Amino acid sequence: MSGATTAAYLARRAAQKERVRILYRRALKDTLNWAVHRHLFYQDASDLREKFEANKHVEDLDTIDKMIVAGEATYNKWRHPDPYIVPWAPGGSKFTRNPVPPSGIEIVYDYGREEND
Repeated sequence: MSGATTAAYLARRAAQKERVRILYRRALKDTLNWAVHRHLFYQDASDLREKFEANKHVEDLDTIDKMIVAGEATYNKWRHPDPYIVPWAPGGSKFTRNPVPPSGIEIVYDYGREEND
């Protein structure tokens, strides 16, 4: 292979690895939305890992691209409709429950004291 071909191949492989990594992380995090208890999550996470490991040996770039597209479509099809959101994160039930007071409002700690004391 020439230098340009090798660089193009490596760039494409790097992009594919990144897409697979992102897909795996999203799917793993989404598994937490479906599995209520940890013992259920561990089994589902193990099954998900086996699916990814089964295709680890594939070397053909076009086949890998097709598998990534199929995996992303499956993920989008089975994504949880009401994902769990940490309460204090944006979209959570406690987000901005106690917002920061607007500027100009101060807390006075010497309430009731006389100025002349």
